[in-house]
Amino acid sequence: MVNKELTSTRPVAPTQPRTVTAAVVDALIALASGLVAGAAAGVKVSDGVVELRPQSPAVWGLALGVAVAVSFANHVLLTLAARASCGKLLTGVRVVRAADGGRPRFLRLVGRWLFGFYWMILFVPLHLATDSDVEQQDAAGLRMVRRRTIRS
Repeated sequence: MVNKELTSTRPVAPTQPRTVTAAVVDALIALASGLVAGAAAGVKVSDGVVELRPQSPAVWGLALGVAVAVSFANHVLLTLAARASCGKLLTGVRVVRAADGGRPRFLRLVGRWLFGFYWMILFVPLHLATDSDVEQQDAAGLRMVRRRTIRS
């Protein structure tokens, strides 16, 4: 007997908990990378005493730069190679072109990544303040779909 879900060519949209989990994992990876880099830059060792200087602007500049670079590498470069970021790989979601389900291209991925910042700055606070049920929309002609899994 053939499983209709596996033979269907129509992609299945991921559930909201799946997409939120993927976004949280990706955000934590970028934030943790930035904080680790910033902390490493803010450490001063003198006479065997380790001192952390978090007030230095260089520390926060490096932390922000590394967080943005890791976010770009994760959302654009990894998605270009594997059709998914780390969070999406863990949750079984991938990114495809909305028009034909094909592999996403570099410039569309950059546009989607930039739209993510716009969404995060404008709509996430609005959503939290109003307790709305608005979900993030697909951007730049790309959309998220569930990966197909083969079940025995």
